[in-house]
Formats: sequence, C-alpha cells, structure tokens
Amino acid sequence: MSDAVHSHGHGHHDDHHEEGAHGTMGSYMIGFGLSVILTAIPFWLVMSGVLDNPRLTGFVIMAFAAVQVVVHMIYFLHMNTRVEGGWSFMAMMLTLVLVVITLSGSMWVMYHLNANMMPHAQSDMGDMNMDMGSTQEMRTMSNMSEMP
Repeated sequence: MSDAVHSHGHGHHDDHHEEGAHGTMGSYMIGFGLSVILTAIPFWLVMSGVLDNPRLTGFVIMAFAAVQVVVHMIYFLHMNTRVEGGWSFMAMMLTLVLVVITLSGSMWVMYHLNANMMPHAQSDMGDMNMDMGSTQEMRTMSNMSEMP
C-alpha cells in the first residue's frame, strides 16, 4: 500500500481530547470515598432503625441514592458541561427527565390501579371476620353487579 492511502492522519489522533477528560488518582479516591460514605449512611439508617417511619427512611435512602448517582457521573464517568461541547451533559439530562417521567408515571398508574381495581377490599375484609358463609359470597356477587 502506498503512503497516499495511509495519509489520513494517524499521527495526530489525540487532538480531539479535551483537557481534564480523565481523572487523577486524587479525584478517583474522592469519588470512591464519597461512594463509600453514601452507601454506609443508608445502610446504617436501615440496620440501626434510627428513623422510626419506614416511608421517611425510604425517602432518605432514595435521596442518598440520587446523590450517589451524581457522584458517580462526575467522578467516574467524567460528565460535565465542558466534555464534548456539553452534548454528553445534555444527553444525560434528557435521560434523567425520561427516567423521572417513566418512574413517576409507573408509580401513579400502580397506585391508581390498586385504588380503582380494589374499591371494596377494605369493607369486605371487615365483613369476612364476622361471618364466613354463603352470605359473604352473595354480598360479593351483589357488589360485583353494582360496579360500573
């Protein structure tokens, strides 16, 4: 093969890298330390039972998880507004918006399916404790015929 075929510029392929695109050992250690801390605190919260409300504990754990995702994106994936002219950051933001829409929509649908598909569940559970005969079956049949 001639030199004319191979003259497409193998000698300067490092020109497109941005300054600071790769982390240093110190930045990796900071990221690792933050990741360990952001994992250990929620683990401690759950195992020690510091927060009595399970719902509050879940929200706190989700907040720590969100912060940890940001730490991983910054310290390990090196995502910021300078890399690739900001396009990787914009792609990440679009992905986050779509994930939030998908998760919140899924939670909304599941909540409303539970509330709308089982409207008589609470009242029927109280009736089941009183009598367990054919009258319960008749009431269930009559409730089913009254549903819209």
